[in-house]
Amino acid sequence: MAAVKIVIPTALRQYVGNLDAVEVDAKNVKEALDDLVDRFDLLRRHLYADDGDLRNFVNVYVNEEDIRYLGKDATPLHEGDTISIVPSIAGGSFSLMDRLVAKRKDVAGGLGVPLTQYLSAAGVGRLGIVDFDVIDETNLQRQVLYGTKDVGRKKIDVAKERVAQINPNVDVQTHETRLTSENALDILRDYDVVIDGTDNFPTRYLVNDATVLLKKPNVYGSIFRFEGQASVFFAAKGPCYRCLYAEPPPPGLVPSCAEGGVLGVLPGIVGSIQACEAIKLLLGKGDTLIGRLLVFDALRMKFRELKLRKNPECPVCGTNPTIKELIDYEEFCGLRGPSEQVGEEFQISADQLKEKLDAGQAPVLLDVREPTEWEIARLDKAILMPVAQVAARVNELSTADEIVVYCKTGARSGRITNFLRELGFRKVKNLIGGIDEWAEKIEPEMPRY
Repeated sequence: MAAVKIVIPTALRQYVGNLDAVEVDAKNVKEALDDLVDRFDLLRRHLYADDGDLRNFVNVYVNEEDIRYLGKDATPLHEGDTISIVPSIAGGSFSLMDRLVAKRKDVAGGLGVPLTQYLSAAGVGRLGIVDFDVIDETNLQRQVLYGTKDVGRKKIDVAKERVAQINPNVDVQTHETRLTSENALDILRDYDVVIDGTDNFPTRYLVNDATVLLKKPNVYGSIFRFEGQASVFFAAKGPCYRCLYAEPPPPGLVPSCAEGGVLGVLPGIVGSIQACEAIKLLLGKGDTLIGRLLVFDALRMKFRELKLRKNPECPVCGTNPTIKELIDYEEFCGLRGPSEQVGEEFQISADQLKEKLDAGQAPVLLDVREPTEWEIARLDKAILMPVAQVAARVNELSTADEIVVYCKTGARSGRITNFLRELGFRKVKNLIGGIDEWAEKIEPEMPRY
């Protein structure tokens, strides 16, 4: 038995009494993790899938090495070893993909505010900005490019003005649109470097796949609460993001920074690292973060460096890639699916549901999202029954009741609606567009994620 320390990431500390590290005695990684989840049972579902295997979006390191390339969970432990749990995190600043074109110039990216500032000041030849959002008061504490007078204005317009004030010689190319599978290759094709600071998993996988297909380096940054990550994914010289995280977590299981909040200075710290990596790439100088993941813990004021390896079975950059064109990333991340496959008579709109509630004809509201999503926002008097639990708990529902099933967008709830119909529930309906649609049309003050 060896005494080892397990470092708990910010996103999972709420399940271990807010501890940043837990000490255990174990012979191997499996024993160490088993001890951990036995002591903190709430953590189990975040680390392990129903089949008992580690989830695909959670990586485990012993010291600096990924256990996937050692002995997996049978990897032996030695006295004083450190086990790091590294889940994927969605947080970024605002959705900005930037770039820099001239030789020896820089490219800007996703944690857009600090990147825009530093790369403009550095003298980038050309900076491309992709964004479609407007400035909100809640942005100001971490997006210091903006002031109170800018609230309500388009971020892309204000960013362009600020760049001109910092360095009028920078050629700013603006793209006022959401980055999608249809436009990503055309937008990113001419850029030398892409910097990803997006705040959601669909766009993160989209950017990764697009840069692999275009053979461009992807400067990655992500933040959540008090933690940040940075790396450079460049399939020509090392791993891509999918090599690290083959699949995204189920919707709601890993919050974005919009859901969980973020320390205001963290975008500046991680964004500065990304800007530095972009400049090095463009200049061809120094040792970049290709093949390395830099993890920053602001609470402990510590940096850790973990080794990344190229996965030969990666579906986009591996030996025999199966992804050769951009796919539907909303569907891939479980955010959109077969709600349209539910018969029209088994669907209900947000307006129709509100009419029923106002008339005192309240149906049973069945929320099939994850508990983390439930904590962010929910319909009044709804019952939480995550998708994975429905089959085992179906006896809690009555076929005599009128039931409205909802999730985030209507995809998961559509599947559960069909499932319940097959079991004889004839008064079940799927909420079209999910709680997103409800928030947009009925309760605009409801938190969104």
